[in-house]
Amino acid sequence: KSLGGIEICRLFTLKFSNCNGKRKVQYESSEPADFKVDEDGMVYAVRSFPLSSEHAKFLIYAQDKETQEKWQVAVKLSLKPALTEESVKEPPEVEEIVFPRQFSKHSGHLQRQKRDWVIPPINLPENSRGPFPQELVRIRSDRDKNLSLRYSVTGPGADQPPTGIFIINPISGQLSVTKPLDREQIARFHLRAHAVDINGNQVENPIDIVINVIDMNDNRPEFLHQVWNGTVPEGSKPGTYVMTVTAIDADDPNALNGMLRYRILSQAPSTPSPNMFTINNETGDIITVAAGLDREKVQQYTLIIQATDMEGNPTYGLSNTATAIITVTDVNDNPPEFTAMTFYGEVPENRVDVIVANLTVTDKDQPHTPAWNAVYRISGGDPTGRFAIQTDPNSNDGLVTVVKPIDFETNRMFVLTVAAENQVPLAKGIQHPPQSTATVSVTVIDVNENPYFAPNPKIIRQEEGLHAGTMLTTFTAQDPDRYMQQNIRYTKLSDPANWLKIDPVNGQITTIAVLDRESPNVKNNIYNATFLASDNGIPPMSGTGTLQIYLLDINDNAPQVLPQEAETCETPDPNSINITALDYDIDPNAGPFAFDLPLSPVTIKRNWTITRLNGDFAQLNLKIKFLEAGIYEVPIIITDSGNPPKSNISILRVKVCQCDSNGDCTDVDRIVGAGLGTGAIIAILLCIIILLILVLMFVVWMKRRDKERQAKQLLIDPEDDVRDNILKYDEEGGGEEDQDYDLSQLQQPDTVEPDAIKPVGIRRMDERPIHAEPQYPVRSAAPHPGDIGDFINEGLKAADNDPTAPPYDSLLVFDYEGSGSTAGSLSSLNSSSSGGEQDYDYLNDWGPRFKKLADMYGGGDD
Repeated sequence: KSLGGIEICRLFTLKFSNCNGKRKVQYESSEPADFKVDEDGMVYAVRSFPLSSEHAKFLIYAQDKETQEKWQVAVKLSLKPALTEESVKEPPEVEEIVFPRQFSKHSGHLQRQKRDWVIPPINLPENSRGPFPQELVRIRSDRDKNLSLRYSVTGPGADQPPTGIFIINPISGQLSVTKPLDREQIARFHLRAHAVDINGNQVENPIDIVINVIDMNDNRPEFLHQVWNGTVPEGSKPGTYVMTVTAIDADDPNALNGMLRYRILSQAPSTPSPNMFTINNETGDIITVAAGLDREKVQQYTLIIQATDMEGNPTYGLSNTATAIITVTDVNDNPPEFTAMTFYGEVPENRVDVIVANLTVTDKDQPHTPAWNAVYRISGGDPTGRFAIQTDPNSNDGLVTVVKPIDFETNRMFVLTVAAENQVPLAKGIQHPPQSTATVSVTVIDVNENPYFAPNPKIIRQEEGLHAGTMLTTFTAQDPDRYMQQNIRYTKLSDPANWLKIDPVNGQITTIAVLDRESPNVKNNIYNATFLASDNGIPPMSGTGTLQIYLLDINDNAPQVLPQEAETCETPDPNSINITALDYDIDPNAGPFAFDLPLSPVTIKRNWTITRLNGDFAQLNLKIKFLEAGIYEVPIIITDSGNPPKSNISILRVKVCQCDSNGDCTDVDRIVGAGLGTGAIIAILLCIIILLILVLMFVVWMKRRDKERQAKQLLIDPEDDVRDNILKYDEEGGGEEDQDYDLSQLQQPDTVEPDAIKPVGIRRMDERPIHAEPQYPVRSAAPHPGDIGDFINEGLKAADNDPTAPPYDSLLVFDYEGSGSTAGSLSSLNSSSSGGEQDYDYLNDWGPRFKKLADMYGGGDD
């Protein structure tokens, strides 16, 4: 070619054919450094060199992979003559593919033909410039001499999508391509050629045609990302892996067109070395190649990475670039350093949580990271732990604070030694410089402090009963301000019983009243008083102290009887009274106690006797066999065990009452006297008043009823009807067996008073409840006295059938007739003018109560 040399290009395709097209052949060049052969037989030059006699000839070997049979062919290269106009006009010679002859029968014998050919693939470069349609191969059948044939091709690229890429002349069998091919879309086409006669009958078996699209270097490498980000710790050693960049090429990866190589085009910044990184040209791994990575100097590097195909050939390869940004991460390679060697501060005494000093440091590491955050430690000058240092998270300063109170009189100044460190240790090989340690001078300021009592509380022991004006003790306070000339004065804050006073100058405490241990202000024998001590400083300060007086008991309280009221029966048995003594003193001025009865009055010892059960209890009993019920005051002499002893006569109010068999009082009365409260007396008076009102209302009601009866009696003539007029009676309730009737309960009809007239609540105890009255028969006015029996029998039947009637054995209730009955006395029956004409024998049928009447009026002379 140009300049009589050979460039990197495809030369030709070599094929070995035999009778068995299924065999696989492996190719090999005798000059592999200059020429290579692909598996499909494509021969190409692998490098550029001038064509000479040395490179003009070489051998190509073919070996069957199954039988290991070998062949060889000699290849001689020559320069291709330049194209002329005449040669362009001449059509190029097109390869012709002939259909192999089929088996046919002739005279009953089979004629043998050659086996089907194995059509070698057609190699067609992609992106061809034409002209189109471009002829590829001619398909022909040897029967076209005798028959008129039609040729066609089928398959993807012909009659299947993508259609129209390959066309065939049906008459001449010329196969052509209509447009440029793209290997990155379709790398191989598989077509089938057909030959038919004019009737459409197949005259030849279809043959397969394979068209390989030869790759051209028409695609640049493309990086997966245009910008790549990676990190590397500062101070990393050479060879430290940083990151990997990757590019892809759409060309054939097994060919030079798709084989990529990487390289670094530039590095910014170029300090401390222009070549701080390198890249693996095949894998794209970026690693460090030089030391000196320092985040405090260069925090980020920018690399321009280039990827080139054709194995990185700068002349023929296509390339592309991407950016790699490498961030140098921080490590703790810079210790914190104080901005000054000595810091100063001051604090008032007795103050806590006060910031004394502010320590400032510098750290070159990345802010707000563990390698930058400072931690402060007090290494000396504070043995008692009165100071602490906290870190300000924003400024990284150290805040020295007081955590325990400081006394100016003890320590006037502190000199602290402070060290600054980071939250994480320093990188290996780096030491803390002297600037990481500083001193803090703290001055303590004297302030006026509170006076204090010592001891507090102060406890003294004193007998009770001490007279007023007695000096008890001196209770003074101390002023902690030894370097201030101040006076202290005393006042009383709390004195519940107002027993004490204190001298304002010397603190002497004197009594102003008698001390009493039994006072309610004394708890557990201790009396508490509080005093105030104030100085005259600026500002004035004060302190409190408590004086506790432990009061010793003396026998100043006589015992008393407990309880003060009791109950007992009129007879000595079956109960007695248990008593004890109440003494406000304590041992040894209390029990055991002695109990006795006084000699006068003489009735005390005559009626009562007292027996001592133990040191605290005694028993009071009746001495006589019977004592009339009532309230008695029994004096009892009780003596304690004090030295000297103290005795007292206590009155025990005893109620003597009638008792049942269990010894319990049956009287409803209770002891009324001085022992009753005001509320109980008022309640009793109210009950008496209500009772009097009820009695008065009852009397008024009775008088009213009496007047009503007298008025009714005036309206009735006793001579009109001497017989009893019976209106109704209440139920007997016993049925036929209850035949004892009491005629005294019968009443005159005129004297019947309806229930509605009776006042509500004023009913007799034996009266039936108010409900609808049964309709009993009314007595007939027939003159014969026998109608009374009929009337009673009818009433009896009505009562038996009345569901509201009470049982027969209950009290039969009849209305009260009242005085002045118009029927008169039954004795008038004997003197009646018509008495001899009446038969009274039926009275025997009325029952035992009417037997006397039957004997008097129905018994004849008897």
